[in-house]
Amino acid sequence: MANYERKIPILDCGHEYTRRVLHGKWKIRILLYIAEGINRPSELERHIPQATRRVLDAQLAELFKHGIIAKTIFDESVKHVEYYLTDLGNSLMPIVAMMGKWGNTHIDKLRKAINTSTALA
Repeated sequence: MANYERKIPILDCGHEYTRRVLHGKWKIRILLYIAEGINRPSELERHIPQATRRVLDAQLAELFKHGIIAKTIFDESVKHVEYYLTDLGNSLMPIVAMMGKWGNTHIDKLRKAINTSTALA
């Protein structure tokens, strides 16, 4: 059996790693809420009701694995976990803010383009 050679190379650059870290429907919102002090999974679930707990847990685990967030486990009568941004996560927040600013600046064009492409799908 011949060895398979990937036709599309995997990029090994900063853009690709940033995309991998932020890839996920709810990750940016999760980061924004954690930065605001909403740091328990149940609080995140209340603030992002469209996301299932399973998806939130998976995306929190990925952000944890990438070193963007850390967690404290409280071993009290009722165990709970709180997440917070690491230094690496805090360094990402200006980029997230700039992405939001860009989106707000171009929101009308983006809305029109997205609505047009959705109607065609």
